[in-house]
Amino acid sequence: MAESVELPSRLAILPFRNKVLLPGAIIRIRCTSPTSVKLVEQELWQREEKGLIGILPVHDAAGIKPVGHSISEGVGTDSLDQSSKTQGGSSDSHKLDTENQNDVHWHSRGVAARALHLSRGVEKPSGRVTYIVVLEGLCRFSVQELITRGTYHTARISSLEMMKTEMERVEQDPDFVMLSRKFKATAMELISVLEQKQKTGGRTKVLLETVPVHKLADIFVASFEISFEEQLCMLDSVDLKVRLSKATEMVDRHLQSIRVADKITQKVEGQLSKSQKEFLLRQQMRAIKEELGDNDDDEDDLAALERKMQSAGMPQDIWKHAHRELRRLKKMQPQQPGYSSSRAYLDLLADLPWQKASKERELDLRAAQERLDNDHYGLVKVKQRIIEYLAVRKLKPDAKGPVLCFVGPPGVGKTSLASSIAAALGRKFVRISLGGVKDEADIRGHRRTYIGSMPGRLIDGLKRVGVSDPVMLLDEIDKTGSDVRGDPASALLEVLDPEQNKTFNDHYLNVPYDLSRVIFVATANRAQPIPPPLLDRMEVIELPGYTSEEKLKIAMRHLIPRVLDQHGLSSEFLHIPEGMVKLVIQRYTREAGVRNLERNLAALARAAAVSVAEQEQVVPLDKGMQELATSLLENRLPNDAEVEMEVIPMGVNNRDISNTFKFASPIVIDEAMLEKVLGPPKFDSKEAAERVASPGVSVGLVWTTFGGEVQFVEATAMVGKGELHLTGQLGDVIKESAQIALTWVRARAADLKLAAAEGNNLLEGRDVHIHFPAGAVPKDGPSAGVTLVTALVSLFSQKRVRSDTAMTGEMTLRGLVLPVGGIKDKILAAHRHGIKRVILPERNSKDLVEVPPSVLANLEIVLAKRMEDVLEQAFEGGCPWRQHSKL
Repeated sequence: MAESVELPSRLAILPFRNKVLLPGAIIRIRCTSPTSVKLVEQELWQREEKGLIGILPVHDAAGIKPVGHSISEGVGTDSLDQSSKTQGGSSDSHKLDTENQNDVHWHSRGVAARALHLSRGVEKPSGRVTYIVVLEGLCRFSVQELITRGTYHTARISSLEMMKTEMERVEQDPDFVMLSRKFKATAMELISVLEQKQKTGGRTKVLLETVPVHKLADIFVASFEISFEEQLCMLDSVDLKVRLSKATEMVDRHLQSIRVADKITQKVEGQLSKSQKEFLLRQQMRAIKEELGDNDDDEDDLAALERKMQSAGMPQDIWKHAHRELRRLKKMQPQQPGYSSSRAYLDLLADLPWQKASKERELDLRAAQERLDNDHYGLVKVKQRIIEYLAVRKLKPDAKGPVLCFVGPPGVGKTSLASSIAAALGRKFVRISLGGVKDEADIRGHRRTYIGSMPGRLIDGLKRVGVSDPVMLLDEIDKTGSDVRGDPASALLEVLDPEQNKTFNDHYLNVPYDLSRVIFVATANRAQPIPPPLLDRMEVIELPGYTSEEKLKIAMRHLIPRVLDQHGLSSEFLHIPEGMVKLVIQRYTREAGVRNLERNLAALARAAAVSVAEQEQVVPLDKGMQELATSLLENRLPNDAEVEMEVIPMGVNNRDISNTFKFASPIVIDEAMLEKVLGPPKFDSKEAAERVASPGVSVGLVWTTFGGEVQFVEATAMVGKGELHLTGQLGDVIKESAQIALTWVRARAADLKLAAAEGNNLLEGRDVHIHFPAGAVPKDGPSAGVTLVTALVSLFSQKRVRSDTAMTGEMTLRGLVLPVGGIKDKILAAHRHGIKRVILPERNSKDLVEVPPSVLANLEIVLAKRMEDVLEQAFEGGCPWRQHSKL
């Protein structure tokens, strides 16, 4: 509580625009402008003892009429953030920019205030210094002279508080005693009403007995939401009797407003009780009618259903079918077995969007391009296809929707891209997951003759979304199955055929429905499991994966902001430098997509969240101030104010208010924290060099559903009978490739200087064992042919293969190198593993167009037409036996 203090002759002045601080009130201000920051720094922060500053109200010259005396002066007032915090913890924040408003009035009377808490902060990334100050109003003063000191103002002042002897004389005045009793009675009545409403204790009533009545008047008025003029009147009330009279009037007015609000609330509650009573009576009437067999309510429901069907916009032939079904339903009793199923069927017909389409808006190609670019980085081919569709739609509004199929490894953004397409087109989005679906009825629906029949997922999705032209995502279309219940992939043939889906026939619906306006987007990890007729109906767009540079940009633009938001953090709490993101990509993730990258970033965010949650609080300047814990003292501030204010609860007990303020220092991720949170690096760029250190090992490139991968092939020889052993969960095709490779090497052993003379058996007295690690991963395909030959030649010649070279390609028995698929994925995998040279079939040169130029710039691509070309490039210094061979 504010006590009597001896004021200095001069005080630094902090202006409050259109706001008054009264003695006894406590506020929280956040100073951000240079003027207020300079004042707080020089008058409060740099002083060891408790500093005092003056709070002086200011108001616009063209605004309200000044109450009492004011000083008119052209000044530039500071722009500050302001909020008022109630006891419940809610706050209203406002901002005011007044830098250009120079003609203001300074009020001639103000309040001296002392700092209870003070904390200093630095905003990121601007580096601007800010202060958070808790101020307590002490006593009134009068301004004798206003002086500009540097960037802020000071004033020569005189105290307006009464001396002790004067105060004792006033307290014995009969008029003052009468006003005091009236004020306390009104205040006690208000407190009783508030405690009854909010079920609080009676601690606040103790204040009426312990705090002087003239200070209570200021405290009560400070908690009310009153106008600026009334605040100034209260500030100017130096005479105690005038002050008590005005405070009593405001307390009584606040009490009357609460009573009026209670009266209105009781009236509303009475009306609600009446509505509830009517509802119960109607329920009882319905039960009685059901016992009597009176179906008036059912007839009303059927009439409402008929009106709903008429407004659904059905085509004429479908309306005839629905109307015939409705007439049949009207003749049925609700207890009959088919009543509920017929009613559900008609409800579906009425709810389907037969004519309702998305709200048309002007097609803006540039805005759609910007939306796609903001949501996804890269993916140029997909974005270009969407822009092409928009351009066609602009020229031909009734154009049919495309049927797109995104094929790519997990985590490259196939599903999220579909929702971005819907947002760019301004259409609604519905997702249908087909993973694991084995029943044809999931697509076409069940016939209504079955118990528990329901429409297919497509019709149900259109009912949910409420428009006939949404973007419909068919997720995981490559993972549908088939059994005795039918083949869902075959049922999709009609759905995805633009010539057939305009009359799509759902078994449950049993009437044709037009799907031609729907934009279908399917996703798949592989195109091979999709039946060829279904694949032929879709426009396949491959999303092979991201380069390290693309992953870095995706992480900085999309992943890190999303991860911080999901964990309740911001850039002020956690900063992940670009260099650390690169290390996470290189050492902890080797994937085509970005899911593992996001998981690792989330792990860093969780570690930072723990540190932020455990962070210590700022030590307060004054631990012994009293708090007033009452819901009455709520200080609501106007929009146009100079400072950010927060009413601090006060009470009769001494408490520490340091838990109101917390200081968060930003956490910067470094390499040491990476290893502490994510563990030791999982991948090493030296892996290829270490594994190819001995002869008989070569580096191949393979394609999987998760993108491209580097595949090591290991070969070794041992004493035996000339047999070939293969391990590593290999399929039939790759086993045949190994047999072809061994046959070719044996046939060319003399030419390759692997055997002393023509006709010598290369495998005489020894077996060959070829292994494909890792052993738990199934492998198949012909693209390891050149890798197998290279490993065998390295084994028999005891020459090591270059560790910076990887290869892929199918080979024939005559040594030709045939083209293979997945070139872009394989080259990206080589780039991720630090490979510098890649040997490809010559006929795959056309596929290099799809590889990002940034990747090709870091790789040496070697094209091979025959197996001899591969061997020439696979060994250090070329083929060492070429000079003496017939190759």
